[in-house]
Amino acid sequence: MAKLPLSFYQNIEVNQLAVQLLGKRLYTCVNGVLTGGIIVETEAYKGVEDKASHAYGGRFTDRTRVMYEQGGLSYVYLCYGIHHLFNVVTAPQGIPHAVLIRGLEPVEGLDVMQERRNMPVLKPNLTAGPGALAKAMGIDRGLNAKDLGGDEIWIEDKGLSFNDDEIVSSPRVGVDYAGDHALLPWRYYVKGNRFVSKPNS
Repeated sequence: MAKLPLSFYQNIEVNQLAVQLLGKRLYTCVNGVLTGGIIVETEAYKGVEDKASHAYGGRFTDRTRVMYEQGGLSYVYLCYGIHHLFNVVTAPQGIPHAVLIRGLEPVEGLDVMQERRNMPVLKPNLTAGPGALAKAMGIDRGLNAKDLGGDEIWIEDKGLSFNDDEIVSSPRVGVDYAGDHALLPWRYYVKGNRFVSKPNS
């Protein structure tokens, strides 16, 4: 088991890190139950200068506090009062960068994931999209601000990586409020993977 070292998360280039997370494995252990999968879709959020980021303009609240911590923590928030979304806090302390994990190819604990999502048959939408992914993995606010090197939620490197021509970059999803920044191609996904959320090419 090769958990990513703390140093991995300190990269100041959040877009680079969002690409590097593709192919890594995300795991949770909730109530002693292990689930996990391969990260196949991410979005980068570049802190104070990014109009789509919760920390845009230096916004500092109880919710965003964890974004300002040293990279290597989880940032989980409730979206529209319905879906929990899981982000990886990156960069050194004081720089509120984060990567949203949007798509996961399930590999561990599929029966548990299907039960959590109330899906008797395995379909791609089990873990395609950040809300679906979090529900399948048992991620909620209880897993906010956790050490990603710990034993509740963590990321491993199993040696899988992708070439540039296997990765698509496109505008982020659902950030129309960010104006011109909504068009930035800061969403990254593995071309042709069926566990990537829509839209996908």
